[in-house]
Amino acid sequence: MLPDEDLLDRLQRAAFEYFLHETNPVNGLVADTTRNGAPASIAVVGFALSTYPIAVERGWISREQAAARIGITLRFFWNSPQGAQADATGYNGFYYHFLDMQTGRRDGDAELSTIDTALLLGGVLHVQQYFDQPDAPEATIRALADALYRRVDWPWMQVRSTKLCHGWKPETGFLPYDWGGYNEAMILYLLALGSPTLPITPEAWTAWTSSYAWQTHYDQAFVVFPPLFGHQYSHVWIDFRNIQDTYMRAKGLDYFENSRRATLANRAYAIANPHGWVDYGENVWGLTASDIPSSYSARGAPPPERDDGTITPTAAGGSFAFTPHESLAALRHMYATYRTQIWGPYGFKDAFNPSMKWFAADYLGIDQGPIMLMIENSRTGRIWHVFMQHAAIHRGLERAGFAPVIETKTVQTIPDIAPQSIINITPAKAITGIEK
Repeated sequence: MLPDEDLLDRLQRAAFEYFLHETNPVNGLVADTTRNGAPASIAVVGFALSTYPIAVERGWISREQAAARIGITLRFFWNSPQGAQADATGYNGFYYHFLDMQTGRRDGDAELSTIDTALLLGGVLHVQQYFDQPDAPEATIRALADALYRRVDWPWMQVRSTKLCHGWKPETGFLPYDWGGYNEAMILYLLALGSPTLPITPEAWTAWTSSYAWQTHYDQAFVVFPPLFGHQYSHVWIDFRNIQDTYMRAKGLDYFENSRRATLANRAYAIANPHGWVDYGENVWGLTASDIPSSYSARGAPPPERDDGTITPTAAGGSFAFTPHESLAALRHMYATYRTQIWGPYGFKDAFNPSMKWFAADYLGIDQGPIMLMIENSRTGRIWHVFMQHAAIHRGLERAGFAPVIETKTVQTIPDIAPQSIINITPAKAITGIEK
């Protein structure tokens, strides 16, 4: 049996291979999936950017190689067409959810997406902070990253209230939905609050948290969002341990602990297995967005029970920082039990359904990114340590009302990784000049 550290190395390295090989070397765009003809996903590009510093630190790629690849990506986004035309790449600093892998133009009828732009910028700001050397390639990364972030017109997406709209299409205008409840959009609001040029006001965070639903399931009390990706994506970059906004201060915990509880409840649901699906249990769990035998679905529990018997490895892998022991046991079991059906050159494929004897054929970039990055946050905290030094997230957290926890028994920390504080964060280095 592989030792734990060797298994984690294998999981992370295999996931990184996706970003090495499913990227167009000309423009830096990354395929949404390995399915033939798949478009690029800007969220996947964000995850990809953040994998490079980890690969550098682990010796899988040189710093110079990583900087060169990142430079290609950032130059593309800076120079790509911005405008109201239907075939642009973006508009007002936002980007279309899906782009043609070759041309970089809008794919099909994709929406200009606020959340996917935020996930892209998570990677952009991470590499801006990591590549801090004075040489020209790294200085260009910092300049381009700064320019991309400054260009986003966040208030433009406040259409009906202080909440941010889901997006916009040139044919029909703004989408009819705003970001509320609780989901992956924490990073969206915090980056919009932290903008040095066109920020939204703190009232937006109050509106966001006012729509939370606090519930108790399987002895876990938490802000609910059934699919686990909503509890993972913002935490890839933002270290929420031991900091609280007004909402969480009243609950006596932090968002990291909230995600831990949500993950444990998701696992407890699989153990309870109310529908009697095959193989569900303490080491076969994880409901989130994925392919299913009939289509694609953002499934989750609890609540409600949107469950057809399909398990997604990234649910456990992307929650690794919250539940390292439970996630490791699940990933080890899936690797040992289903390796011949769901493991390949890029690690775990998207999903499997033992009840229907169905196994996904494709890999998804939004699976592989959280697996690689959240395992790294659990092992070393490297993404958190770098990203939390950025002035933008410092501003965003302060404007949202976050402050360090004074004393609580419920807040959890990962052993051997010092929690970040939003106090006395060093501002990002000065940025000057953009190469085109």
